[in-house]
Amino acid sequence: ISALAIDLPGTSVPADPAELVRWHEDVSAAVAYLVSRPADVRPGAVGMLGASLGANLAVVAAAADPRVRSIALVSPSVDYRGVRIEAALREYGARPALLMASLHDPYAARSVKELTLDAPGVRQIRWSETAAHGTVLLSRDPDLVRSVVEWFQLTLG
Repeated sequence: ISALAIDLPGTSVPADPAELVRWHEDVSAAVAYLVSRPADVRPGAVGMLGASLGANLAVVAAAADPRVRSIALVSPSVDYRGVRIEAALREYGARPALLMASLHDPYAARSVKELTLDAPGVRQIRWSETAAHGTVLLSRDPDLVRSVVEWFQLTLG
């Protein structure tokens, strides 16, 4: 698996939701960069992992880019400071999505349940008993990291 980690553009989250949602453009640029490197990245095998705000931005970017074949979302929110993802996830369509959250993170857990109701395509849920959110959840629960790797192996071949 080739991977590219990106850092979001700001040092703090902007107050304006319209400005915040534009951060998905950096995520889209990362996909374009990966796709431009066929020696390193197998064509048709691009997946995206995002955590917390990154999960929401990943959905927005993936919805608009059919080259993203699979997503994994850690601690997504139906609405992260105005970055709403219900419509983007519907636009993402039947492509596979893995949604993960801690059972001790009420809003993320509720969001995962909402986002998987009546969803087209494959939607898998992984719950964690670890009390954490976003990247902290990934660092504290190695089973989730293993789930992400297995997910992308399964959905990207």
